[in-house]
Amino acid sequence: MKIAIAGATGFVGSRLVERLQTQGHEILILTRNPQQANNRFPQAQVVGYNPLRSGEWQQSISGCNAVINLAGEPIAEKRWTPAQKQTILESRQIGTQKIVEAINTASVKPQVLINASAIGYYGTSETDKFTETSPAGNDFLAEVCTKWETAAQAVTASGTRLVIFRLGIVLGENGGALGKMLAPFSAFVGGPIGSGKQWFSWIHRDDLVKMIIAAIEDSQMQGVYNATAPNPVTMADFATTLGTVMNRPSWLPVPNFALEALLGEGAIVVLQGQQVVPTHPLAQGFEFQYPTLKPALAAILT
Repeated sequence: MKIAIAGATGFVGSRLVERLQTQGHEILILTRNPQQANNRFPQAQVVGYNPLRSGEWQQSISGCNAVINLAGEPIAEKRWTPAQKQTILESRQIGTQKIVEAINTASVKPQVLINASAIGYYGTSETDKFTETSPAGNDFLAEVCTKWETAAQAVTASGTRLVIFRLGIVLGENGGALGKMLAPFSAFVGGPIGSGKQWFSWIHRDDLVKMIIAAIEDSQMQGVYNATAPNPVTMADFATTLGTVMNRPSWLPVPNFALEALLGEGAIVVLQGQQVVPTHPLAQGFEFQYPTLKPALAAILT
């Protein structure tokens, strides 16, 4: 197959490209940094693009069998100023609109669009459990995810199958959320972030890649899927498990005010959470390689 990927050089996208190339697929990378993509994946076809603008890059979508859109401004890297919140929203809403526009106008249309979303769709709660049929929340991230998914839904007008993955916290080596947590644990000062009572809905990166590939191959997959492991944990349990795997203490919590001073409103990403279960993947027989946290962390860190 020929598969177009936006966000191919990111934490998830890079592993996905590696797996797809191993399987013999032809990869087309849509990127704002062609040189970086060429250096990283010299065997792939690389097309430079501005994700917020229509352009010649859209013609490259024609003839692809599948399009995977993982692109978006990082959520928790900077303070949520009004300008940064607008960037977060536009990178997802407009970026998806432009990819859908390319698919809908392609002379040879892709069979499937696989579009990222996030479990931020549900809002936050310490008590509720969320499945794919749960309603959207009412905070900023819920608004972003709702508009993001609405933009993707427009692709169905042309008959292209749509799969939306609401991503949990992706765990893997050399980056992601886990990469930022390892330093304090390595220095014997690790512990839970905030109260520790907030839910931490996670997925091993290899399971997420496996789920995306299944969506390419299985024409019966369509609609929304929670891309989370079936056993979410609290932040306190996550810290304890990480400390056990690393053979480090996990008793020193990171206070709320420290993160709020750094990230402002954006601290909600780690200080509040949601208990999300992957009802639809499980119902369709998806088998997680890492359904529980300790083996997942052990595989990553040992």
